[in-house]
Amino acid sequence: MIKGEVFSKSEDEEYFFDEGCFILEMMNSPADDEVSIARARVEVGKTTRFHRLEGVTERYVILQGQGVVSLGTEEDRPVKPGDVVLIPGGVAQKITNSGEDDLVFLAICSPRFKPDCYQDLED
Repeated sequence: MIKGEVFSKSEDEEYFFDEGCFILEMMNSPADDEVSIARARVEVGKTTRFHRLEGVTERYVILQGQGVVSLGTEEDRPVKPGDVVLIPGGVAQKITNSGEDDLVFLAICSPRFKPDCYQDLED
């Protein structure tokens, strides 16, 4: 059974991830293996590396900025605040900031993100 808990993070815990964006792990704990939540920030004109998460479904909840998301072999799609992008496990993905401000979104993973699920497809 999951115990009630409050997860608090400060802005100084944000770090640059090799994928090409800044990450603030808002909740990623063995106390709740079913989900993790991170805030991602992609700078203007930048694109994350093509990658996939094996065995993990990811959702992007766009909070700020404009972008273009690439999923597998599907046509690229524009995204804006309020959009939710569903990314099944194993699907190649990347996102480009096509706007004039930082692109900020929540990355919600189930089961929770663990480094061994991440596969860089540009190596």
